[in-house]
Amino acid sequence: QMQLVESGGGLVQAGGSLRLSCAASGRTFSNSAMAWFRQAPGKNRDFVALITWNSRTYYADSAKDRFTVSRDNAKNTVSLQMNSLKPEDTAVYFCAARIRGWVIPAPEADFGSWGPGTQVTVSS
Repeated sequence: QMQLVESGGGLVQAGGSLRLSCAASGRTFSNSAMAWFRQAPGKNRDFVALITWNSRTYYADSAKDRFTVSRDNAKNTVSLQMNSLKPEDTAVYFCAARIRGWVIPAPEADFGSWGPGTQVTVSS
């Protein structure tokens, strides 16, 4: 099973940017689709973005045109560049490794490894 650890969260003003990173350990990273989810207080965890093993990308409507997911298979990392942040982007952000399925948006059940999450807070 892959171990994942997110970093890069923090407090930012509306309109600002943050770059989240996820470091993965395990031999299967380069073959795995990786995704970002987020969970706001009192809400379900929602799909944000996914990148396939060969770097095709998919986004939730809320992330399109503002967020960019990327990966570096040599470094076993996946990143989420978030621009034009809004207060409604405030959430704990998780990275996850997909173990099954192909549907977009990807359901949580398709993912077998999760990081502990990193808090993103956007002030108005």
